[in-house]
Amino acid sequence: MLLQELSRSRMLDALRDMERLQSQFHKLLGWDREPALSEFPPVNVWTSQNGCIVTAEIPGVDPGDIELSVVNQTLTIKGSRTPDQLKDGEEYHRRERGYGQFTRAVELPFPVDPERVDARFSKGVLCVNLPRTEQDKPRKIDVKSA
Repeated sequence: MLLQELSRSRMLDALRDMERLQSQFHKLLGWDREPALSEFPPVNVWTSQNGCIVTAEIPGVDPGDIELSVVNQTLTIKGSRTPDQLKDGEEYHRRERGYGQFTRAVELPFPVDPERVDARFSKGVLCVNLPRTEQDKPRKIDVKSA
């Protein structure tokens, strides 16, 4: 009887050690963190001396339901996606695509000219061209000899 209790105790200690080791391993690999909620829509931002381009993936959204605004150095994308309509007798087997209203604010790296912003929507991708203000564009300065 005493031998069985000692064996159980050792077994439990070994299991606890394994759990601690597994926890440390997960921390080392970064698996212990909660998965971050991704922002919607996902965006990419490219910059050049003349301005920047922001692309956003917004499949299933009608272009008329997209609202853009530029205030100071922030581009805001607002819109909504409606849920799929099921027919009588249909039910979801899996539902991963979200729906509803969304807002995404993107901080721009420099001031842009809001009067010259151009936006296009094709195949579910929004492309916004944001020209840099003339005052903020880098200028080459000639150095004169004395």
